[in-house]
Amino acid sequence: MTATTTSRAKLDLLERLGADGVVMDGLDAAAVGEAVAAARPDVVVHQMTAISMAHAGKPDIKHPDRWFAKTNRLRTEGTDHLLAAAEATGVPHFVAQGYASWNGIREGGWVKTEEDPLDLLEGTAANVGLKALSRVEDVVLKAGGAVLRYGAFYGPGAIDDQVELLRKRQYPLVGRGTGYSSWVHLDDAASATVLAVEQKARGVYNIVDDDPAPASEWLPYLAGCAGAKRPRRVPVWLARLLAGDQAVVMMTEGRGFSSAKAKRELGWEPRYPSWRQGFKEELA
Repeated sequence: MTATTTSRAKLDLLERLGADGVVMDGLDAAAVGEAVAAARPDVVVHQMTAISMAHAGKPDIKHPDRWFAKTNRLRTEGTDHLLAAAEATGVPHFVAQGYASWNGIREGGWVKTEEDPLDLLEGTAANVGLKALSRVEDVVLKAGGAVLRYGAFYGPGAIDDQVELLRKRQYPLVGRGTGYSSWVHLDDAASATVLAVEQKARGVYNIVDDDPAPASEWLPYLAGCAGAKRPRRVPVWLARLLAGDQAVVMMTEGRGFSSAKAKRELGWEPRYPSWRQGFKEELA
C-alpha cells in the first residue's frame, strides 16, 4: 500500500501504519503521475481533501466556497490528475470519496437512496462545492469506478471543533431543527472502503449509519454526551444572517440517506449502527 501526504513530517506515521509514504501535491499533474506510476497499484482510492486547519483555517460554514476552495480543486483538478495517471499506468479500479449527510433533494421523504438526486443548493455559496462533488461522481462512474458517499464523519478527532462549540454554547439549533442528517463513524467508513476495493465495486453507494435523524435529536444528544448545556435555539432569519444558507438548509430542510444498497451489494454492516451509540462511546 502506498499512501500520499503533503507533509514530510507524516511519512513516519504512514510507515508505522503499514504504508509506503509518498509526498505528493494532488494539484500537480506530474507529481500525481509519478506517484501512481511508481506504486503501480491495483486500485486508486481518492480521499484527497484540504479541510484541516493547516490547509483551510478555521471552519467557515457561512462561506463554504472559500473554506472548501482547495478541496474543490482537489475534487475537480485532482480527480482528473488521478484518473489520467490511473489510465496511463493501467490501474483497473478507482474508488473516490463522495458525500451524503443532509444534501438529499429537498422534496418527498426525509431519507434518500442512490436513486434520488442530490441537492446542489443552486444560488448559494455551497453550490460550487456540491457541484464539485457531483462532478466527481460523473467522471469516476464514466471511468467504471465507485463513489462512496460518506455521511458526516465522527470518530477520533473528527468532531472536536463541533464539541468545542457546543461546550461554549456557540452551536445552536436553527428553527425547529427538522432537517435530517446521516452520520458514519470513521472506522465504518474505512471498512466500507475496504469492501469496495476488495470487491472492485462500481457505482454509487451511500455509506451511512442506520439512524438518519433531525438536528433536534442529534444535536442535543451530542451536547449531552459532551457534558454541555442544551443548545440554544435561534430563528431561521438570524441563522441565515450569521451562518449562511447551508447551515439553515442542513438544520431545517436537510434529507438523510439510506445505506441499504451498500449492505445488500457489498455486505457492509456498520459497527456503529447509530450515532447514539457512537457519540456516547466517543465522548465517554
